[in-house]
Amino acid sequence: MHPVDALQEIAFWLERDLAPSFKVQAFRTAAAAIAGRSDDDLEARLRSGALARTKGVGSRSLEVIGQALEGRVPDYLQALRDRERETTSEAGAVLLADLRGDLHCHSEWSDGGTPIALMVEAARTLGREYIALTDHSPTLTVAHGLTAERLTEQLGVLDDLRADHPDVRVLSGIEVDILEDGTLDQTPAMLDRLDVVVASVHSKLRADRRTMTERMLGGIRDPHTNVLGHCTGRLVQGSRGERPQSTFDARAVFEACVEHDVALEINSRPERQDPPDDLIQLALEVGCLFSIDTDAHAPGQLDFLQLGAERAAQNGVSADRIVTTWPVERLLAWAHPQA
Repeated sequence: MHPVDALQEIAFWLERDLAPSFKVQAFRTAAAAIAGRSDDDLEARLRSGALARTKGVGSRSLEVIGQALEGRVPDYLQALRDRERETTSEAGAVLLADLRGDLHCHSEWSDGGTPIALMVEAARTLGREYIALTDHSPTLTVAHGLTAERLTEQLGVLDDLRADHPDVRVLSGIEVDILEDGTLDQTPAMLDRLDVVVASVHSKLRADRRTMTERMLGGIRDPHTNVLGHCTGRLVQGSRGERPQSTFDARAVFEACVEHDVALEINSRPERQDPPDDLIQLALEVGCLFSIDTDAHAPGQLDFLQLGAERAAQNGVSADRIVTTWPVERLLAWAHPQA
């Protein structure tokens, strides 16, 4: 394999493993530093020692480049591949194969760390038919949420990207905050322009049951909402520590999702695993649709979809109840029934 491909794949797997961003970036920087050079040139520079002195190429990257130039999979990359092989059930693998798209991911425009084009390219590599870019809304300032003006600018960028990526449908979207009064944190006119709206609660997660229930019901009842994102807000592992799930009347919330044709997200991030199994079971009983999404903030995290598929399969969620198994035209018709 070419050394650039090896370095980029290492960055992908490190992201998939939620490694620190500086570690991921080290391999991407090395890949950029040698991009465009032929194997012969790289071999000559390796022998002369010039490659070791190249800015952005560290000792581990140098080892990877050298082993790739020898015509073999670098040891570090092979170790990551071996470690990342998931033990996926047969049912989970079947459901993963049915998934066509992802309705929840972020870019460097909000709290992701990657340009939109690289997220789209990773989605293409993973075989996604469509992907929705859903950066945050303005009230979530800690995540650099997009004002209506910045979101308008982003829509223009997406128009340009579509011409360069004809084999992946790039959908416009937003992860919009459900504010404390139950309204959505973006103008109705702006939400009208988007393909997909994921509505989530990000603040005051320890509010009492009644307050949280009314807040969530307000977001679900808004006609722009298509998906209710990570409904409990819990964290079960990871660098941010653990966070208990919010308390709300889950039956009332899920019944509202059914009434207003809003899909309940099965968030695939390993630190979220949201909703928990008992709430997935309740949502099934009530009759909810589901959307299995990655909530990816980096290219490697787009592979989290297999974790969501496994959880859905374990809970008996069938493909026909999952909107992200639908062809894109059916999905868009569902998201905009009055269009």
